[in-house]
Amino acid sequence: MSFFKLRPRSLVAGALLALGLAAWYVHSRPATAWDTTAVRRTHIETSVTAMGTLQPRRYVDVGAQVSGQVNRLHVQPGAQVGKGQLLVEIDPSVQQATVDASRAALAGLRAQLADQQAQYRLAAHQHARQLQMARDEATRLEDVQTAEATLGSAAAKIDNLRAQIDQTQATLKADEARLGYTRIFAPMAGTVVSLEAREGQTLNATYQTPNILRIADLSAMTVWTEVSEADVRRVKPGMPVYFTTLGGDARRWQGRVRQVLPAPPVAEAKAAAAGQAATSKVVLYTVLFDVDNLDAELMPQMTAQVSFVTASAQNVLTVPMPALKPVPGQPDRYTARVLRSDGQVESRTVRLGVKTRLTAEVLDGLQEGEQLVTGERVAASGLSRFQW
Repeated sequence: MSFFKLRPRSLVAGALLALGLAAWYVHSRPATAWDTTAVRRTHIETSVTAMGTLQPRRYVDVGAQVSGQVNRLHVQPGAQVGKGQLLVEIDPSVQQATVDASRAALAGLRAQLADQQAQYRLAAHQHARQLQMARDEATRLEDVQTAEATLGSAAAKIDNLRAQIDQTQATLKADEARLGYTRIFAPMAGTVVSLEAREGQTLNATYQTPNILRIADLSAMTVWTEVSEADVRRVKPGMPVYFTTLGGDARRWQGRVRQVLPAPPVAEAKAAAAGQAATSKVVLYTVLFDVDNLDAELMPQMTAQVSFVTASAQNVLTVPMPALKPVPGQPDRYTARVLRSDGQVESRTVRLGVKTRLTAEVLDGLQEGEQLVTGERVAASGLSRFQW
């Protein structure tokens, strides 16, 4: 009987002991500290990065159309030239001799034509006389026919000489043009950016036109950018783009994509077609865009660090991407944890806009200034909160 009488007291003691142990566990377990960051407004953009080379948008390679020795160069690299300005003089001796010979041949043909015209007039008189004598029955039919044939032959010789004169005139015109090519003039205004010939050098234009110099308009440049095949589909004509040079300053040049070339450079295409290993396994496509260079800060062959802006947002709410978890099946929905003012953590579903690997634009689900939980850790003083 005493056992049953003591049982309620044992139960009460056990309950008190359990409560004590629970209180001890609660107060003695490590406290959690939350790492947070504030939801704030900033700018965000996504981009495709690439390397490019600057080239003048307008330029022309000036070459020699005739062979000969360079007698004089009137310009040097860096010189400003106007359209029509004399640039180069090539020895005209051979071309001048050819022109002189064509002119002499033309003069000889014209003299022959004058003589043949005189012969034609004589044959015409003889033919008319024979016709008159034939009407008077004072000549033979054979003599009339001979006079008629002589007249026709004289006319044919005149036509032949005129054709030869036309041919010689055309040859003379070509020879005079080649003589004119010994003096090379600027086809456009601009800056001489390269010079490949020297005074006294002999040029051979028999099989191909040798380049002498390049003239470029440096007031506008084109950036030839190499974009990898993994990113080229994200680059579209009209897309904003900016770049910096390797000079170390923070200046940005702005532009818009003008053209995406539909095939990689010829060297890469030939290597791929031949099954050869290229120097790089990445296929690169060429993207072109233009930029003004009125202050002449950009120079040909400079290297450009290019960023094609695929998406951007200004003064929008942003959060760090590592603090979010994607919602399955909803690519623009993510789960975020928010630390409330009472110290409790609340789970939110947020909708994102522009995203990078590190930052994302918040369209809804969070307010500016709210504390987003980015991590958690054990508080350093957590074990000392409970004291006996």
